[in-house]
Amino acid sequence: MNIKISELKDLGLKALEKYGYTDDEANIILEILLYAQLRGNNQGIIKLIGKGIPKSPDAGKNVVTKDTKLSAMIDGNKNMGMIAMKLATEMAIAKAHEHGFGIVGTYNTYSSTGALGYYAAAIAKQGLIGFAFAGSPPTVAPHGSYEALYGTNPLAIGMPADPEPVVLDMATAAMAYYGLIEAKTAGKSIPEGLAYDKDGNPTIDPSAAMDGAIKSFGGYKGSGLGFMVTAFTGPLVGAAFAGIGPRGDWGNLVMAIDPELLVDRNDFKKNVTELTMRTKATKTLQGVTEVLLPSERGNRLTKDRLASGEIEIEDNLYNELKKISTS
Repeated sequence: MNIKISELKDLGLKALEKYGYTDDEANIILEILLYAQLRGNNQGIIKLIGKGIPKSPDAGKNVVTKDTKLSAMIDGNKNMGMIAMKLATEMAIAKAHEHGFGIVGTYNTYSSTGALGYYAAAIAKQGLIGFAFAGSPPTVAPHGSYEALYGTNPLAIGMPADPEPVVLDMATAAMAYYGLIEAKTAGKSIPEGLAYDKDGNPTIDPSAAMDGAIKSFGGYKGSGLGFMVTAFTGPLVGAAFAGIGPRGDWGNLVMAIDPELLVDRNDFKKNVTELTMRTKATKTLQGVTEVLLPSERGNRLTKDRLASGEIEIEDNLYNELKKISTS
């Protein structure tokens, strides 16, 4: 069904209030969820239904436990991952503007950071190169196994360009875990070849996949990336990884780099923009009408939806969200 974006915002804020978040916290979380929802990314409003993302009863304040001119570590104190990651991004940007480079890790956060493209894009909009990595509890099997060991382990890279940044945002899993929740909510099967049940049999049943494991994206290559993201978001930041440590202890890492460390910042942006134009101008295969850049499809979808003021969402998602918001 089509609903007003304003109605979706209202329902989302009410749901987050029901989950125990303050107004400031709810607005931060909703901004990140809507970034995904408007782009057609499954890291959006779907997170508010089912078990949802209730505020941890043990949540405290984010605490900076280490701070240097180039780096920082944040103890999330069981805070929502999106809130800790937004602070980490702001700190990385500030350090990169002052010193050329900023790297900030978070640990002891509670639940997902949402779409990582949000943070990489925020860095790129500052004329910097952004990297973001997120860890999560085991749901993905290494290549050649059917045992869940890695998280879905998304990564995002943002590059400044005109008229807007180019952002790669991808899971190292064959699909995001919330894609399983989305399919289950809609009563749909998932595509073949993406997941195993608990006995290692291929499955298209999202419920069976939740009890089993998601495959790595792109076979051994995606599995290798999943390993590296696990190392970045577990051992490097002192968070849980591969089932070691508290299941609720999620880790994240964000980096911001000033191109000026190597080349003129304006020349870099101009040349990345030239790369986008050359990519768009390449000859297309038969049946292909356009070569798309990373983030281009989502950018267009967002603009179209904001212009119309409406967004299409699954009926079941809307009904579940309304039930939570009005209960």
